[in-house]
Amino acid sequence: MIDAPSLTIGRIGHEREPIAVIDGFSSDPASLVEQAAVQAFGPLGPHYPGVRAPAQASYLAERMDVLQDALTHVFGLAGGADLVECNFSLVTTRPDALRPIQCLPHFDSTDPGRIAVLHYLCGPADGGTAFYRHRTTGFETVSASRMEDYSGALDGDVARHGMPGADYLRGDTALFEQTYRVEAAFNRLVIYRGWTLHSGVIPAGHALPADPRRGRLTVNTFLQAR
Repeated sequence: MIDAPSLTIGRIGHEREPIAVIDGFSSDPASLVEQAAVQAFGPLGPHYPGVRAPAQASYLAERMDVLQDALTHVFGLAGGADLVECNFSLVTTRPDALRPIQCLPHFDSTDPGRIAVLHYLCGPADGGTAFYRHRTTGFETVSASRMEDYSGALDGDVARHGMPGADYLRGDTALFEQTYRVEAAFNRLVIYRGWTLHSGVIPAGHALPADPRRGRLTVNTFLQAR
């Protein structure tokens, strides 16, 4: 008998942004890994520190009741949401090969209706996801109205402190304070608004294998509120 998925709700930082964690999301996560293993991965966009391949978002339908409950009652998407994209993702870039922008927290969109759905198909040894507050502005989310102030303040920070060294972000820095962290766990699905400042947590010394069966494999889905 397959256990039902369990939903946990959290709140991030001072701004109290919601985050939903669903453990045991898929009834057959191993099949998702095998689907990824036969895909042709490649770079997709300038910011992700690794490679991606298309994934079929239709697999989410198996748990649509749990997913819709979280979207409606936690994120206020009673009108539903449309699929933007869905990809298998593997972090493969060596720390010393990271671009400067990849060493800072990022946001996916300034639109509060853009929802990130992150499904871990890897385990605790692969780190997790952390959320941050920008020290100078105090911002934990970047909306369209905050964008100019955030960009200007970040430029000033870099002028004073310099860009961070080439490495993955882990914990507090001179520019950012970590406010929340979700550990990776096999078959754990995490939902949050894309305007929240966040970064993948990649443990020091991680081998970063490009094999989906051994690497830091996730399914990254983006939804847009109707």
